[in-house]
Amino acid sequence: MNDEIQLIADGDGLAVIGDPAAVDRFLVSESLSGKDLGLQRLGPKLSSAAGVVQLGSELAANSGQWVKLTEESANAIKKYGLMTNSKSGLSMGVIQAKGQAHGIKGIVQFAKGPGSIVTNPAILTGAAGIMAQLAMQQTMDEITDYLATIDEKVDDLLRGQKDAVVADMIGVDLAIEDAMIIREQVGRVSEVTWSKVQATSVTVGRTQAYALRQLDALAEKLENKSKVGDLAKTAKEAESSVREWLAILARCFQLLDAIAVLELDRVLDASPDELDEHRLGLRAARQNRLERISRSTERVVARMQAAASAANTKVLLHPITAQAVVVSANHVASGVVNFHGLLGIERSRESLEAKRWIEAAVEARDRALETGADGVDAAKNLGNDTLDRAKSVTDKLSNKISKHSLFRRGKDDEDSSEGS
Repeated sequence: MNDEIQLIADGDGLAVIGDPAAVDRFLVSESLSGKDLGLQRLGPKLSSAAGVVQLGSELAANSGQWVKLTEESANAIKKYGLMTNSKSGLSMGVIQAKGQAHGIKGIVQFAKGPGSIVTNPAILTGAAGIMAQLAMQQTMDEITDYLATIDEKVDDLLRGQKDAVVADMIGVDLAIEDAMIIREQVGRVSEVTWSKVQATSVTVGRTQAYALRQLDALAEKLENKSKVGDLAKTAKEAESSVREWLAILARCFQLLDAIAVLELDRVLDASPDELDEHRLGLRAARQNRLERISRSTERVVARMQAAASAANTKVLLHPITAQAVVVSANHVASGVVNFHGLLGIERSRESLEAKRWIEAAVEARDRALETGADGVDAAKNLGNDTLDRAKSVTDKLSNKISKHSLFRRGKDDEDSSEGS
C-alpha cells in the first residue's frame, strides 16, 4: 500500500492518509500544507471495536495529515472526484502516488485490503471525529489572533463589562482552559476532567445570547433615529459597542468550540459507537449558532447602511455630521466582514458588497461637495443613487443565493446517488 493515499473530506477539512512519503508527495503536488492528524491515538481508544486489532500496525505505519478547507484544498477534492456518503457527510476515495515521474492519479475507488481506513467503520468514525476537532481548534487559534488585533487588551475589554452574564462567561473560562491543558498532556478527557466543564456550555451560551440581544438593541436604536445629529451620535456609539460585542461573541464561539473538542474526546473514550452521530449533532448545533450570529450582525450592518444613506441625503446641510455617520457605518461594516470571515460565515460576501457600497456613497458625497453650485442637484439625486446601489447589492445577493441553492441541490442529489 506504499503508493496508495486515502482521502477523507468533511466540509471543513481534508485528511490525507497513507505512507508518509506518499502523503508528502501529494501535499507538495497540490501546494498544500497540513497538520498531523494523530491517527495513532485511535488505537487504544478503539481497541475493543471489531477489526481494529489487525489495523493497529497499519495505523502505526501510516501518516495522516489534516488540511484546512481552502480554495486550493477544495479544488483538490473536486479534482479527484471523491465519493460522498449521504449518511455521514464524508467524501472519500483513494488515489495513487507513484512518484514525481508518474504524478498523482485518482482512481476514485475504495481500497479493499486490510489496511484500508475508509472502509473500516470504526477507524473512519474516529478519523472523522479527529478532523472535526482539528477544524475547531484551527478556528480557536484564529480567534485568538483576531482578539489580539483589537487595540485594547481583550482581558481589559471583557473584565470591564459590568454585565453579570458576561462576568459568568469569564468565570468558566479558566475551567475550560485547564481542561484543554490536561487533555493535551494526557491525551484524553477523563470522567473527572469532563465533570468540571460539562455544564459550562450553558453559561457560555447564555452570554452569547445576551450579546446577540445587545446587537439587536443597537439595530433598533438606529432604526428609531431620523435627525442627522441623532444619527451621528448613535452611529458613533454603535461603532464602539459593536466592536466590543463582536469580541465577546468571538470569545464565546471559541469557548464553545473548546467544549465541543473536549466532548468529542469524552464520547470517543466512553461510547465510541456513538461518535459519528455525536459529531454530526455538534456540527448541526454549530451551524445553528453561526446562523443566529449572522442574522444579528447583518441586521446591524443594514441599519448602519440605512443611517449612512439618510445622512448622505442631507450632506450639503450637514457635511461634517453626515461624514461622521458614513465613517462609523463603514467601520462597523468592515468589522463585521472580518468577523464573518473569521467564523466562516458565507454570507460575509453580502456585507462585503455593503462595505463597497458605503465607500461609494462617501465618494458620491465628496463629489457633491466639490461641484459647488451643481452640488445642489447632485445632493438631490443622491437619495435615488443610494437606493439604486442598495437594489444592486440586493440583486447581486439574490443571484448568489439562487446559484448557491441550485449548486447545493445538485450536490445533494449527487450525494444521495453516490451515498452508501
